[in-house]
Amino acid sequence: MKKTVTVFRGDGIGPELVDSVLQILEAAEAPLKYEIFNVGEAEWKRNGELIPQEALQSFEKTKILLKSPITTPVGTGFRSLNVTLRNQYDLYANIRPVRSNSAVHTPFPNVDIVIFRENTEGLYVGIEEKKDENTVHAIKVVTRKACERIIRKAFEYARENGRRKVTCVHKANILKQSDGMFLEIFRQLAGEYLDIEADDKIIDNTCMQLVMNPNQFDVMVMQNLYGDIISDLCSGLIGGLGLVPSANIGEGYAMFEAVHGSAPDIAGKHLANPTAFLWSACMLLEYVQENECAGRIRNAVDAVLHEGVHLTRDLHGIASTEEYTEAIIQELKKGGRKSG
Repeated sequence: MKKTVTVFRGDGIGPELVDSVLQILEAAEAPLKYEIFNVGEAEWKRNGELIPQEALQSFEKTKILLKSPITTPVGTGFRSLNVTLRNQYDLYANIRPVRSNSAVHTPFPNVDIVIFRENTEGLYVGIEEKKDENTVHAIKVVTRKACERIIRKAFEYARENGRRKVTCVHKANILKQSDGMFLEIFRQLAGEYLDIEADDKIIDNTCMQLVMNPNQFDVMVMQNLYGDIISDLCSGLIGGLGLVPSANIGEGYAMFEAVHGSAPDIAGKHLANPTAFLWSACMLLEYVQENECAGRIRNAVDAVLHEGVHLTRDLHGIASTEEYTEAIIQELKKGGRKSG
C-alpha cells in the first residue's frame, strides 16, 4: 500500500528540486503517491494566493508534506510561509541533522549534530509594534508548554537513538525570564533522563565553541531564532546548506524540507543541488517506517559523492542538477531493486 503525501513545488529552485527528487524516489521504488501543488511567490503573482486552498486541504488529508523552498520577501511583503505552516499545524519540533560526509572535505571531518529548534514561538511570532518613527518593539513569546515539549522531544530522541548528550542553548544571563524559564525547564527535565548527559551554553559562546571544536556537541535544543542561526552555522561546518535536511514534526502533522532557501539567483540555470531536499525526503520515508528505502537512497548519494565525478558546483564540481540526479539513479540501479 502506497502512502499518499502532499508535495509543494515552491519557487526559485523549488520546482527543479521537486523534479529531481521525485525521479530518484521513483527509481528507488519508494512506496509513495503524490498530490503536487504550485505554491509560493510565483503562485501569489499568478492567482493571488500563496497556497491554494486545495493544497492545504491535501496536507490536512495526508498529514505529510514534502515542501520545496519558498521565497520570502525581505523587509516587506507577505509573511514567511514556513512560519505560517509551522504555526497553523503546530509543527513545533524542527529537527535538523548535520553530519559530515567523508566525500565533502572541510576542516571538520567528524561533525554529527542533531539540532532541535522550537518552531512556533520566540521572536518568530512576528509581533512588532512601531512606537514612533524611530522606535520599534519586537515581542518574544515563550511559554512553558512549548519549552517542555521541545526539550522532552530532544531528550527522547537522544535516548531512542543512542546519543550521549543534550546541550541547551540560551541567553539566560541577559533574558532572565524568557530564556531563564527555558533553561530552568531544561534542568528540571534533565533529571528524568539521567542516562543522558545534559549541559547548557550561552548562545554566543556556543557559536565560538562550534567553530573551535564541534565534536563536543551531540544533540542541541534551543528556541526558534537561535536554532535558525545555529543550524546555518553548522551547515557551514560540513560543506554548506545544500547538505542539510530538516523535519518539522507536530502531534498530527509532519513537514519535510531542506534547510536552504529558494536561491532565485540560480533558478532555471540547472545548478541546484538537490541533496538536502532528497535527504529531507529520506527523513519522510523514515517517518513512515520505510527505512530500507531511505537507506538505499542514502547509500546511492554517498556513492556519487565519493566518486566525485557528477558533483554540482556548490560541491566543487561541474555537473548540472540533471546529471547529478541521473548519477544517483544509476547508483540505485546498480544496487538492484528492492526484494519482494
